[in-house]
Amino acid sequence: MSAFVGKYAEELIKNAKYIATPGKGILAADESTGTIGKRLASINVDNIESNRQALRELLFTSPNALSYLSGVILFEETLYQKTTDGKPFVEVLQENNGTVELAGTNGETTTQGFDSLGARCAQYYKAGARFAKWRSVLKIGPTEPSELSIQQNAQGLARYAIICQENGLVPIVEPEILTDGDHDIKKCAAATEIVLAAVYKALNEQHVLLEGTLLKPNMVTPGSDSPKVTPEVIAEYTVTALRRTVPAAVPGIVFLSGGQSEEQATLNLDAMNKLDVLKPWTLSFSFGRALQSSTLKTWAGKKENVGKAQVTFLARCKANSDATLGKYSGEGAGVLASESLFVKGYKY
Repeated sequence: MSAFVGKYAEELIKNAKYIATPGKGILAADESTGTIGKRLASINVDNIESNRQALRELLFTSPNALSYLSGVILFEETLYQKTTDGKPFVEVLQENNGTVELAGTNGETTTQGFDSLGARCAQYYKAGARFAKWRSVLKIGPTEPSELSIQQNAQGLARYAIICQENGLVPIVEPEILTDGDHDIKKCAAATEIVLAAVYKALNEQHVLLEGTLLKPNMVTPGSDSPKVTPEVIAEYTVTALRRTVPAAVPGIVFLSGGQSEEQATLNLDAMNKLDVLKPWTLSFSFGRALQSSTLKTWAGKKENVGKAQVTFLARCKANSDATLGKYSGEGAGVLASESLFVKGYKY
């Protein structure tokens, strides 16, 4: 299927390739107002705009952060926020209006937000954004993910992707399969392969320029209520699923952490990059909780803790940067980094 080649084609390919730079990854700082409120509440900080701005500024202004990060995903509010000295937060964009239940399924969901998406993408491009991220959520159950859920979410992701490209934004495509459940890793692998195959079929049908896209998938893991397996096993199943479904034209795959502890997410990414098999794409990270959790607790909403919190944040950034190269040695491990971040039915 011939890909759409518009006026932004060269720019899209260049930006996607840059975001997928080996040794770098993405900070997902796109929590909605409600979700970041829960994070702030965990450290007894009020969910007001000034506190949300302060947390984002702490992260974005950490010295040397860009040595490890190729992009930051922002919630719309943050796109227009500024640092205390007046510099705008315009590096990146998150474009996702949340999920709604999909009628005719067992509580499965699809993503909404297509109304005037093209106009909003053009507006965000003008504001300085160069990529966007759209999350679809699927689940594993006795009959899930259903064919209806798979197709609706795949078509939604493809439609979003082509609208983004028409307006100069690199689309990050995120079909997340939740870890909730007692399924084993083989069932997760099978579901992941089926979903990704449907997503790339839909992307091709919409004439999406794959060289100007990125994929943000779940890692292939056992369900949250199942016995754990080693990073090496997760790496083997995950990379196998990707090799079977993701075209080589895609420059990079940036994993979500899916409620894993900071350390576990890093170890799994490292194990994937240590695998001695052909991997035609960069394997990197687009972590939210797995980059911010220990930083948030170190900060605790206090100005005097900003420097210490930034050191903690940089340690996690470096750990994951090393993992993208298969060179992580475990120096980022610690009590906070090892705490589980799983939230049942997680929503942004």
